[in-house]
Amino acid sequence: MSEQPIPLVDLSKQHEQVDDEIRAGLDQLFSTGAFVDGPDVADFEREFADFSGAEHAVGVASGTDALELALRAAGIGTGDEVIVPANTFVATAEAVIRAGAHPVFVDVDPDHHLLDATLVDATVTEHTRAIVPVHLYGQLTPMDDVVAVASRHGLAVVADAAQAQGATAGGRGIADDVVAAGTSFYPGKNLGAYGDAGAVVTNDATVAELVRSMSHHGSGEDRYHHVRFGCTSRLDTVQAVVLRAKLARLEKWNEQRRAAARTYDELLAPLGGVVRPATAPGNVHVWHLYVVQVDDRDRVLDGLRAAGIGAGVHYPIPLHRQLAFAHLGLPADAFPVATAAADRILSLPLFPGITEVQQERVARTLSALVR
Repeated sequence: MSEQPIPLVDLSKQHEQVDDEIRAGLDQLFSTGAFVDGPDVADFEREFADFSGAEHAVGVASGTDALELALRAAGIGTGDEVIVPANTFVATAEAVIRAGAHPVFVDVDPDHHLLDATLVDATVTEHTRAIVPVHLYGQLTPMDDVVAVASRHGLAVVADAAQAQGATAGGRGIADDVVAAGTSFYPGKNLGAYGDAGAVVTNDATVAELVRSMSHHGSGEDRYHHVRFGCTSRLDTVQAVVLRAKLARLEKWNEQRRAAARTYDELLAPLGGVVRPATAPGNVHVWHLYVVQVDDRDRVLDGLRAAGIGAGVHYPIPLHRQLAFAHLGLPADAFPVATAAADRILSLPLFPGITEVQQERVARTLSALVR
């Protein structure tokens, strides 16, 4: 009898725990018809703000929208330059362009693959207006370094926190030290909806008001009075019902992720051919992804998948090598750390409820492939 596949992410385990609660919430919603801006949206915004240690949270339609609207609320627009790490999902730079600005890529540090703030000074020009640190894989970028360089140059800091729901650094969360942070509730995230959704968190009431206005067609206080250019980007009430049920369990699920990461650390420690992920000093990691580095990654990836193990790569192509950014004219070997990492990084299955037996099988298969 063949072994059961191990997925990269298994959402069914979470769904089993929230199914009854979500069904009851949806029954209530369907009976009222409050599908847009229903009371569950306001309740979730308040609860997520509290969870994030923020004064305000504004639900929107996606994580990309959240980042774009956060940038626009920070005053970023046409002709501005925004510094973005080269190792991130395309949505980070996409949001910059959608805000009317120009992304400027910077390399990442070799230990954590987070924005290397020591390289930012050399990229700042008279047009630079903001930095977007990306809290990748589940831990925060070292914000003291980012804030220091931003202060020297008078730059806004808007964080991409799509992978860091619940992460902290030195007791500070995703809304601290920034104008705002955008996060995503894409289904596979630590806090995932049953479709697309996102939020902006901030400690600035004016920023929150601007984001809410822009996400509702630039509406003012009175209906049909539009005071600025906006769009349609609201958090759907159906998704708010789902997110409220999941948010109540998120800290427990994040702790399960931490336990799974510790198990991988122990299992993989003897393997000389595997570089395990590192946690930056002071960080409380939420392990959205467990990313190792191996030689001959594509062969190892194929071998894992052939064995029924759903490994992945986050991300195989640095932003400067994406065809969408070819117009920037950047050489293929720019940003050497991000470029080298893209050929070596490998995401192993990790999700709340993964068993030690499953992890042992992953480690055993990986060991055979790198030996």
